[in-house]
Amino acid sequence: MKNLSHVAAFALAVVTVVSCRGGRQVSLQRVDPLEKLLPETSWSAPYSWVEDVAAGERATFQFALRSPEDLEGLSLSFEALKDDAGHKIESVTTGFVDYIHVGRATPDPGRDAIRSVSGMYPDVIIDDAVDWKVPGGKTQPVWVSVAVPKDAAPGVYKGKVIVKGKGVNLSGEIALKVYPVVLDEPTLWVTNWFNCGESSLKWFNPDAELYSEEHWEYVRALAKIMKDSYQNTVLVSLGTIKSKAEGDKWSFDFTIFDKEVEIFQEAGVLKRLEAGHIGGRIGLWNSPFGVNVPGFDEKLPIDDPAAGNYYSQFIPAFVSHLKEKGWYSIYCQHIADEPANDNYESYVAIARFFKRYAPDVPIIEACHSHNLADVVDIWVPQLNFYADGYSFYKDRQAAGDEVWFYTCLAPQGNYANRFLEQPLLKTRLLHWINFRFGATGYLHWGLNQWRGDDPAYESTGINLEGGNILPGGDSWIFYQGDKNLYGSIRLEAMRDGIADYTLLQMLSRKDEALAKEICRQNVYGWTTYDMSTLHFRLARRQILETLSGE
Repeated sequence: MKNLSHVAAFALAVVTVVSCRGGRQVSLQRVDPLEKLLPETSWSAPYSWVEDVAAGERATFQFALRSPEDLEGLSLSFEALKDDAGHKIESVTTGFVDYIHVGRATPDPGRDAIRSVSGMYPDVIIDDAVDWKVPGGKTQPVWVSVAVPKDAAPGVYKGKVIVKGKGVNLSGEIALKVYPVVLDEPTLWVTNWFNCGESSLKWFNPDAELYSEEHWEYVRALAKIMKDSYQNTVLVSLGTIKSKAEGDKWSFDFTIFDKEVEIFQEAGVLKRLEAGHIGGRIGLWNSPFGVNVPGFDEKLPIDDPAAGNYYSQFIPAFVSHLKEKGWYSIYCQHIADEPANDNYESYVAIARFFKRYAPDVPIIEACHSHNLADVVDIWVPQLNFYADGYSFYKDRQAAGDEVWFYTCLAPQGNYANRFLEQPLLKTRLLHWINFRFGATGYLHWGLNQWRGDDPAYESTGINLEGGNILPGGDSWIFYQGDKNLYGSIRLEAMRDGIADYTLLQMLSRKDEALAKEICRQNVYGWTTYDMSTLHFRLARRQILETLSGE
């Protein structure tokens, strides 16, 4: 294996473009895109790396715009990337990164947590900004995302981002190297649970009604942002299925369910269909599980006659419908979220009832217990539980089960997650953890679970009853606009981490030992990672060089 410290590097001259405005300097400095620029960040290390990518990947770039005086009327544009032969890459998105307030800090921060004096963290990428304003003395991140086509010619491409405004005309150069490697279609299973109901829809379009054409426009926007970030597994609620009783006989209308699924299918997101949970806890955390039955306000035990009558008809009807639609082969089913040792028996009872009518359907679950070996087929332990029970989960894989992992408001501490207060590299390394420990999927509950009077932008660090806190960034990873959706720098890091996982898979087919060693040099263990962005880039370069035979 190569010594990464001796890998040759391409470099641009470090340029900080400066203009004078009223006798004072306005600067546009290229900055490491894995650095989170706080509003109070007054200096950044020189950065001139030529970003290394495979064809079909994305490359990201960041600039810090600084001025001692207020800037107004700002806009962004871009000169197309070109190589020396005149080939162009034209799919480029630019945006101003806006700051998000974290009202309550993560209760158990890691050793590398980022602490902002202002409580503001960079995240949302405003890619349609008009007349953007920057207060004097505040650092303004500028973001550039380049989608490299699969048929892009190998070579080094250079381009320029341009910032204009009242008394401001600045430009910053970027460069990327496209290797003669084409990124495979990602095979890591990825699901982020989304909300397209009334509580979410109103923030996208306050005039839209549920299941109107405006509602479906929102679902299409969700599907696009999922597709762009490599999500390939979709959780669809069973609440969209209308059930009607005539005596003891039930009939089912799948119209709305089908419409939602078809939108994700048309967008190219639907590689796997997760059907939503049929039950949940009857009471508090340790209470047993029951199932949802139309006409009942409370969940019922599965041995309740009304529950048995309903599900003995619903399950066969649902399975039959999925077969007719051609979705049965990609279908898996949730029973109830996060079964634990205190209530696993009631979970197992529901799962066995389900299997009686659909024995071939895989059951997938975010789980806190090992006592589910005869009913769960796709295990999704929380990352820290995966670490604690690693030998158990390896045994489940050997027995033919799948193992993913999930993160949410936990684990905290030194574990990788996607909180606003964590370094971007730590978020990106989540999927190196997938490769390092053999998990073939990743789940998160919060794609757009916006909460509060001003969701996403102000209501972060949410205090739940009992003092539990949803850390900033836990509940959503993109943002609502006026009939628009904005990505985030965390979403870009997650997407790029999935691409990294895919490249490691590709390398593993060529040189498994090398792929494992490169991954190990970045993810030492469950909570210990190399947080050097330079080392990270050298590792990625080595992957691409090996794949391309350079």
